[in-house]
Amino acid sequence: MTWRGSTTVRDRIFACLPYLLPLISAVGFGDILLGQFPALRVLFLPLLPVMEIYRILGPYGPMIVFFALFILVVRNEKIPHFIRFNAMQALLLDIVAYLCSIILRIVSLPGVAFAIQTLSTTIFLGIVAATVYSVIQSLIGRYAEIPALSDAVYMQVR
Repeated sequence: MTWRGSTTVRDRIFACLPYLLPLISAVGFGDILLGQFPALRVLFLPLLPVMEIYRILGPYGPMIVFFALFILVVRNEKIPHFIRFNAMQALLLDIVAYLCSIILRIVSLPGVAFAIQTLSTTIFLGIVAATVYSVIQSLIGRYAEIPALSDAVYMQVR
């Protein structure tokens, strides 16, 4: 729904860019699936330059990008609401991926490797599906409504 005014093509493209963050975070969960189906790796080749930038920034790269997006985009009232909404939703998807990685590290035990692999693949597919859905909706010019997540975004972005 486009209830905060119309969106230009430029706004739609800029609204899609922050969704690179959750995709980069999700790639770590998809190692097993991508190893079993190497043809799927081709879909993630465009992420390589962004992942290289993350590697150059060091261990604090994701945190620097996160805070830069939050402070410079989400909290900036001069930027259109559509872009700020999508940036915040991408940041929340990235937070979900990060929390899932922490939980997987805590839960991972030697005897439950198959369950961890299954859970990891499920997290990967869920984050990729939510990201692809959001990017498609952004390109169309609509707000991507993901239950619970979008409600939190609307609370943050005024």
